[in-house]
Amino acid sequence: MASFSKWIGATLGWSLGGPIGGILGFIVGSFVDGFTEEIDINTSGQRSRTATKTAAGDFEISLLVLAAVVIKADGKSSKKEMDYVRDNFIRMYGKERANNAFKLFNEIRKKGTIPTRQVCVQIRQHMTHASRLQLLHFLFGIAKADGIVSQSEIDTIRRISTYLYISNRDFESIKAMFYSSADSVESSYKILEITKSATNDEVKKAYRRMAKKHHPDKLRHLGEEHLKGAEEKFRQIQQAYEQIQAERGM
Repeated sequence: MASFSKWIGATLGWSLGGPIGGILGFIVGSFVDGFTEEIDINTSGQRSRTATKTAAGDFEISLLVLAAVVIKADGKSSKKEMDYVRDNFIRMYGKERANNAFKLFNEIRKKGTIPTRQVCVQIRQHMTHASRLQLLHFLFGIAKADGIVSQSEIDTIRRISTYLYISNRDFESIKAMFYSSADSVESSYKILEITKSATNDEVKKAYRRMAKKHHPDKLRHLGEEHLKGAEEKFRQIQQAYEQIQAERGM
């Protein structure tokens, strides 16, 4: 249990305060009676010293909390969705750290109502737009993991997106990366946030804009473990552009 509490203390910064800190304090309290000097959360979820810069640990906890919200959206937790979360954490953090994260995730998932709006407000106050877009990308991956996309899951992610101040265009773009329409080219236009009526020059400008917005370098401050997910999103933008080029003969 000591290793679990040490992991909490070693990987978190600003997320120990506010509603996220309150959730962690409640959950970790069910494991241990108290904390060492490495971590200091009181009953209000406040930390004695709060960092303002988003680090890997803060992003990690944000993923866990919001993933629990999405998985609970349809009233059930499928094995495929749970495996998706576990596999991604193992890929990003390695087995030992992933096991600690998944232990915490299970407790968050079992918790009653999660104050989603308050959690998202805390996240957006400390996290860059690019980091919030990456959170959304991960949440869509969870919803798609079991192959059954429920409307409640989409509605939940849309609500989270709104709370995170992510525009509807960005929401629809990331959604199209996971949920292709019958016309795959149409999905490519949605990914680039344009319509089929766009001129060739507008298509090129849209690609450059999206490539800049979703460039993996914007997440480098979170650590190398998060670059793979960012690179996957970046490849989807490139593929969408290439498909439109081929369809138009550009």
